[in-house]
Amino acid sequence: MAPFSRFLLAVALLPVVDVAAGAAPRGTRYSGIFSFGDSLTDTGNSLRLAATGSGPSSRPPYGETFFRHPTGRASDGRLVIDFIVEALGLPNPRPYLAGKSAGDFRRGVNFAVGGSTALGPDFFDSRGLKPFVPVSFTNQTSWFKDVLQLLGSVHEQRRMMARSLFLVGEIGVNDYLVALGNNTVGAGEMRTFVPHIVAAVRSVLTEVIAAGAKTVLVPGMIPLGCEPQLLALYRSGDYDPETGCITELNDLAELHNRALNGMLRQLRRAHPGVAILYADLYTAVADFIVSPRKYGFRDKPLAACCGGGKGAYNFNMTAFCGAAGTAACADPSEFVSWDGVHFTEAANRHIACATLKINSPTLLNPWTAEAMQRVRCAA
Repeated sequence: MAPFSRFLLAVALLPVVDVAAGAAPRGTRYSGIFSFGDSLTDTGNSLRLAATGSGPSSRPPYGETFFRHPTGRASDGRLVIDFIVEALGLPNPRPYLAGKSAGDFRRGVNFAVGGSTALGPDFFDSRGLKPFVPVSFTNQTSWFKDVLQLLGSVHEQRRMMARSLFLVGEIGVNDYLVALGNNTVGAGEMRTFVPHIVAAVRSVLTEVIAAGAKTVLVPGMIPLGCEPQLLALYRSGDYDPETGCITELNDLAELHNRALNGMLRQLRRAHPGVAILYADLYTAVADFIVSPRKYGFRDKPLAACCGGGKGAYNFNMTAFCGAAGTAACADPSEFVSWDGVHFTEAANRHIACATLKINSPTLLNPWTAEAMQRVRCAA
């Protein structure tokens, strides 16, 4: 448990680097983005927490592809949120822990923290488990309320909420990883976590909708059984013959996504004036694993680009990316996984493109072609 915890703390990273966004598309409905989540979305909060601030991902080779130096993002370059804001022509939202005044947050806020869980410490304490970082959706919701207070009058708050895009997730990976880090918790018991995690997501969605949000994008769970970290650490007798992924962990992810979509359908009925969209991360990533060459990846999509491991997954818990004795691959764009836990910039671009295409009538219309060109999505 201790080494596993140190690993997850180390890979939750991220100082502020604003990706150039250019002028907003003509007539765009969005003034900014409010984002909640974990290290797949964190762009700066983790480096401002004592528990995670000195993680090795703040050192090379993180950030080498796009920024040419470590930015703190959990990748060799940009994250999915970076591509979404680029497509919409918006500035990158300021990490909450990097701001102080209302002026810092008028173009959006990123509340995501690497290692964050959907569920609070009480849930884990009741099961004899300990989260990797002391941040959950409860904290992020509290921060959101703090920002609302900074923004002034209720009228001003609601006007800004209505003109902003809300990205709520991805979240839940760390909840399951906390359980997997304890040898007494198996995939069967983790299935009991699903309704609690989905309820936590619903709570955040309810908060932002009550504050005036009109467009919300909710990413689902990734295929956990295809993560190099879990393939290297979690021994299973049941692997999918087509992909080599762990069947029971992917079944858990699919159960999570079915429950999440059921909840989203309920919210749509309850709030017909709000666009509640779903980002299917599972299918996007699974497509890379099944057909890697179609997306420009090499034939071994389950191996991490960066790490000190050996064998099929290039993952070693005690020699993770950024630590002494580890190295990155020559071309990260050929890999789906950057460090065994997080995705490469190349994979993040494809995930963002898939999300934008599926949701383009709501997110992008009438600027779909322009938006796709901004981030070089295939037609």
